[in-house]
Amino acid sequence: MLLPGPEAQQLATYIGWLLHRTWGGIAAGALFVLPSLILLTLLAWLYVAFGNQPAVAGLFYGFKPAVTAIVAHAAYRIGTRTLRSHLLWAISAASFVAISALQVPFPAILTGAAVVGYLAWRLAPERLLGKTNGAVSQFTPALIDEDTPPPEHTRFRARSFARVLVAGALLWVVPMAWLAATDGWRGMFTQMTWFFTKVALLTFGGAYAVLPYVYQAAVNHYGWLTPGEMIDGLALGETTPGPLIMVVAFVAFVAGYRQALLGPEYTFAGGALAALVATWFTFLPSFLFILAGGPMVESTRGNLTLTAPLQAVTAAVTGVIVYLALFLTYHVLWPHGFSGRFDWPSACIALGATYLLFRQQAGVIPVIALSGAFGLAYKLVL
Repeated sequence: MLLPGPEAQQLATYIGWLLHRTWGGIAAGALFVLPSLILLTLLAWLYVAFGNQPAVAGLFYGFKPAVTAIVAHAAYRIGTRTLRSHLLWAISAASFVAISALQVPFPAILTGAAVVGYLAWRLAPERLLGKTNGAVSQFTPALIDEDTPPPEHTRFRARSFARVLVAGALLWVVPMAWLAATDGWRGMFTQMTWFFTKVALLTFGGAYAVLPYVYQAAVNHYGWLTPGEMIDGLALGETTPGPLIMVVAFVAFVAGYRQALLGPEYTFAGGALAALVATWFTFLPSFLFILAGGPMVESTRGNLTLTAPLQAVTAAVTGVIVYLALFLTYHVLWPHGFSGRFDWPSACIALGATYLLFRQQAGVIPVIALSGAFGLAYKLVL
């Protein structure tokens, strides 16, 4: 959680590295992502190629309002875990106002929150920390537990550290240089390398933390997708195995497919290559952080110099996710703007999904499936 990047994939990489050295980390991290990449690429192709078919359109009609409820539920879950003081609530509210009313860029919000968190720790730590429940879980003995001497390969060595940094830099620079040489510095592939690298470096606290930034850039800045298509991508990300941040593969595939980056006769190949580029540059920094910084990870435990800014960042992210939930709700319930017709069927599906998530503690996949079934039935009947 202290590192930027998708923490679930980083945890998988860390476990693989801890047990089986560098190649274990690479295998664990890559296989955590690969099935989701393949599946989302195929689903994104079906979406753009056959999305106008009545059955497919009906399913996604039901998916959209369910996604708004899921994002709202995510904000609630994150908020109940992290907003433990008045200061953290204030940071969350300020971030909501900053992104909704002032249109402050997401990276600037994270930076400001981190600065506020650091200053609060220095000046009045009791106002930041709030209350914790102090619960401690009991586990069965682990293969490598707290009393096990650190494996030899986990000890910090300057040579190994430098070797990983050089390898990571080459794996980042060489593909970017090749794409820039073949596609042009302002080509879409080259733009994707920069954008998804920034996504990787801004993903503090999970995929929901960076979704507003991806949405803001992919829809408003680059114009790769429409708001409705982005919501459909989130629905596919929620219903497929793997980390939710893999929605970047959907975003990139749709952009590459629509733009026919490899020519009109190779639309699928263009989309698939774009999805691969997005995945590579989103996850490469995570491998680098773990393989280079693994020996230093445990040293951060209990270090308030690091955790205080992170608490503030997470509080800010909560406010941003609330804005995202409201923004998605607006586009689902008023697809043509406030001047258009209010979508009552979508509102009913959204309310049902909200009830299932908040009151019945239903899982995401059953909610998505049930909402899709209602959307399909509604479209087929009409």
